[in-house]
Amino acid sequence: MATPPSACGECARRAGRTTLAAALRASRADTLATFDAFRRALPGLTVPMRAELNPPLWELGHVGWFQAYWIARNPQRRLGAAADPDVPRPVGERADADALYDSSRVAHDARWSLPLPDADATLADLAEQLESTLALLADTPEHDQALYFFRLALCHEDMHHEAALYMAQGLGVPIDDARWQPAPLPAPADALEFDAGTWRLGHDGDGFAFDNELGAHDVALAPFAIDVQVLRWAEFLPFVDAGGYAQPRWWSDAGARWLRDSGVQAPRFLRRAGAGWQRWRHGRWVDLDVALPACHLTLHEAQAWCAWAGRRLPTEAEWERAALERPEALRWGDVWEWTASAFAPYPGFAPHPYRDYSAPWFDGRPVLRGASFATQPRMRHPRYRNYFTAERNDVFAGLRTCPA
Repeated sequence: MATPPSACGECARRAGRTTLAAALRASRADTLATFDAFRRALPGLTVPMRAELNPPLWELGHVGWFQAYWIARNPQRRLGAAADPDVPRPVGERADADALYDSSRVAHDARWSLPLPDADATLADLAEQLESTLALLADTPEHDQALYFFRLALCHEDMHHEAALYMAQGLGVPIDDARWQPAPLPAPADALEFDAGTWRLGHDGDGFAFDNELGAHDVALAPFAIDVQVLRWAEFLPFVDAGGYAQPRWWSDAGARWLRDSGVQAPRFLRRAGAGWQRWRHGRWVDLDVALPACHLTLHEAQAWCAWAGRRLPTEAEWERAALERPEALRWGDVWEWTASAFAPYPGFAPHPYRDYSAPWFDGRPVLRGASFATQPRMRHPRYRNYFTAERNDVFAGLRTCPA
């Protein structure tokens, strides 16, 4: 069994000044180490313009900008979630920082043509920003409201670090740190069974929470069973070998359109090699260990496998109940897990100051639960709601199932 991820995440959400300071330094060290891997592998830090990518130099500057914008430049930082997001702010270290790095204002494709500072200048900016953050943190009261933006900035940087890792996978950038490698899973055990009951879905306690987790409410659940772990390639590949990608009966209408438009015939980053399979890792093809969790799957592929196997994806309420009621038995944190639930606001939703975090994405895209092998342990929390569009196969996502 993997280290229980919920304990790490809950501690981070309640972290005080000392723990937060250490976590902010550790997060920045990982950001810089991964950026250094990009510098070594990509001359000029040039990457193709694709929807799933950002220029690495822009990503690096954005992380530092976000931290400064919400902490050092935020005169209402001690108000936490009650702060006015539009309060006037002083100019940062760079007068044009907002025009360069504000993801709410700078269109994705425009990021390739911005006059960004070079890598050394950007690294110097980040060093100054972090020291400013830590100095302010040392003088901050030890309560949730005052610490809110420090915790938010930590989560934001950790999220961008995982994004850098899946960008590295797509670009063939070697990442050697053993912490960010998938681990083989044991053969699946019997499913966990749950009686009918009411589950309190969402967060209603103390500590940090994202706005889309708030509005805890009761959900009636019928009896259900759920896999103890996510699918391995050993369970997913028989569907591929049986010609599943060429049989329309297994695919939803949206999945069939995705298959037609993409031309995909197998999971991303896999290829056949004689009687077996290989996976693309660290910029080269290596033999696939079929005990590894099935990964880089779209929602469409997850649904198609379920149709073929007579299974279904869990709802997020089922997933959350299983993770919190049976933490000793339900293994999670190997890959992000597609669910059958749409990303939607909980009752009484009110956006937090970072307005673009949740509300713009309540568009029917699915919720993913859990975490992946590339998620920082302190980011792993059983109530965290991730959300990507159904066709995304660059992220470290797979599936867990329930009997249909």
